[in-house]
Amino acid sequence: MSILKRILGICETGKAEDAGAWKFSNGKVEIEWARVPELRKPCGAVRLEGRGLPERILVVYGIDGQFHAFKNRCPHMGRRLDPVAGSAAVRCCSLSRSTFDYTGNVMSGPAKEPLRKFRVETKKCKVIIWLK
Repeated sequence: MSILKRILGICETGKAEDAGAWKFSNGKVEIEWARVPELRKPCGAVRLEGRGLPERILVVYGIDGQFHAFKNRCPHMGRRLDPVAGSAAVRCCSLSRSTFDYTGNVMSGPAKEPLRKFRVETKKCKVIIWLK
């Protein structure tokens, strides 16, 4: 990531290419992960925003073979997050680069609070993220 992007807080993780691959209702997000190629490889990720969501979400297919979902807001500066390639971690896209493990705990950087992590289930071809 370029220094200019980090200064401006521009993350590398994009929105799902197929916007119809996910929906939000009744306090949960359902993703048809077969329609989201970004989530087919380890450290692949998408950000979910808008469309009635009460907060931004980062969804990561981790190197542990599990899906992880976080509130996509660093507790230090409020910037978005990106997965760390080849690592079981996500980090803030700002200059400070606070880094968190898959449980949401701070690994390094100036953040003092952990990330908010959402409960995730997989059922058949869906990833379900519970926001409550």
